[in-house]
Amino acid sequence: MNIRYFLDSLVEDAMVSVGLGGFPAIVKPSQKIQFGHYQANGIMAAAKASKANPRDKASETVTLLESRHESAGLSFEVAGPGFINITVAAATLSKWLDESELPKRPFIEHPQTYVVDYSSPNLAKEMHIGHLRSTVIGDTVVRVLEYVGHRAIRVNHVGDWGAQFGSLLAYLEESAQTQQAQTAALADLERFYQEASARFKSDTQFATKARQCVVDLQSGDPHLLALWRQFIETSLDHAGAVYELLNITMKRSDVRAESAYNDALHPLVDRLNAEGLLIESDGAQCVFLDEFKGKDGQTLPAIVQKSDGGFPYLATDLAALDYRANTLRGNHLLYVVGAAQSLHLRQAYAVARAGRLIKDEVETRHLPFGLVLKADGTPFKTRDGADVKLIDVLKESVERAAALIRSRNDGATDQEVKTISEVVGIGAIKYAELQKNRTTDYMFDWDTMLAFEGNTAPYLQYAYTRISSLLSKADRSPSDTVTITEEPEALLGLKILQFDEAVLAYLDDYQANVVCQYLYELSGRFMSFYEQCPVLSASNDVAASRLRLAQLTADTLRQGLTLLGIETVDRM
Repeated sequence: MNIRYFLDSLVEDAMVSVGLGGFPAIVKPSQKIQFGHYQANGIMAAAKASKANPRDKASETVTLLESRHESAGLSFEVAGPGFINITVAAATLSKWLDESELPKRPFIEHPQTYVVDYSSPNLAKEMHIGHLRSTVIGDTVVRVLEYVGHRAIRVNHVGDWGAQFGSLLAYLEESAQTQQAQTAALADLERFYQEASARFKSDTQFATKARQCVVDLQSGDPHLLALWRQFIETSLDHAGAVYELLNITMKRSDVRAESAYNDALHPLVDRLNAEGLLIESDGAQCVFLDEFKGKDGQTLPAIVQKSDGGFPYLATDLAALDYRANTLRGNHLLYVVGAAQSLHLRQAYAVARAGRLIKDEVETRHLPFGLVLKADGTPFKTRDGADVKLIDVLKESVERAAALIRSRNDGATDQEVKTISEVVGIGAIKYAELQKNRTTDYMFDWDTMLAFEGNTAPYLQYAYTRISSLLSKADRSPSDTVTITEEPEALLGLKILQFDEAVLAYLDDYQANVVCQYLYELSGRFMSFYEQCPVLSASNDVAASRLRLAQLTADTLRQGLTLLGIETVDRM
């Protein structure tokens, strides 16, 4: 039972019957404290558009609704200048809770294939804090898509090709001659990358050698290819450790690197040329589209092939779009990429459509996000200006969580502390990321994200454990039915029934803060219910009904957190 969809359909049908067709009803939960209270706001606008008195049309609509649904446990009344208040009776609310399979999973009539590009680290060095947002946001996208019935194809478009690899390969050759020594040199990719970059900048002979390594690598030199593959495997191992600790569903098989499109680049140029799109500019092959102009009003070039014959990122991205739309047959191509790449992606989408690489009906969508900042608002860097390793941040969060768990539960064993601190520490980081608006920058603050109060993962995880404890202490099982008699029960039951609405609202714009806010409000409703409605000390039937509400709340909390990639434990 999607309550809002159900009520919206009733009101919209009645609006059409009284001559207010063409305007959809807008039904939303009211702030009024009643059993189940909603307000329909579409009548007034529709009445004004038809030059009718809004309140009169609202009265007509209410009369019609009452005649059609007098036995449905719904009551309707005109409010204000032309709104309609809808109240759901306690018995009807109880019936909806009993008849629904909860938590309610939204029904998707026509499942689609979504190809989601996320995480995508550059394999020249280890994943850093800047990769947190794409990785966590993208993994939530695929989790929710699969939950509602769509097919989600994960794509890890890792950077494994380019000029920086010349420096790394040249340095790897110099650093050691044995396989064992080379493996040791790659143990700390960040240090290795910094040392290779410093040599490139300070040593002209090394820089020349590095450039030649790029040419030889791209020409298929067996020795360099072997070193390159070793480097890539080591880099992917580093990324895999992050994914495992962060509870990310991305697998090694989801990697489709930049190098995978090399053989498609020359044919891509031929295809765009056949479409009459390519224009030579300063020796480069470019596409000029009128929709992209600079501040001087001149059309900006989209460079597909550089003057030296090399290929920029745009060419690889065009080949990737072609592959995702036509080989993977994606209906929707989603890119969870930083906001700074907005122009680049818009150009890629536009060129791909102009060149008929993808069909018009295929959706291409950029899901941008902001930056992760320190609590003082500065970029998240180390003291010497280097990127902070993501694995180090995750480990520190687990360590901080362990200290908190020990302070709250001095009787926990070392193994219990380890298990709980990993769940709480990782959950805290992910929730702090997802609880914010995706498009804005946010402050990374340990005290806030690890707090057991407020809209945080530890608060929700603790709410879940409290319910689990309540259920384990009960001397009876939850009933199969719910009987609503008190207002806090009704408010909690109503919130439980709104889970699918939160999921569908998330899918509108992939803003996870909608789901976070829902779970926070659900936890708050449960706490109010628990404080005002005795459970274990209530009479048998009442206790069993309230235990059922508690169980439904726990199930909904766990499912919602699972969609966010956050785990729960039964004891904290």
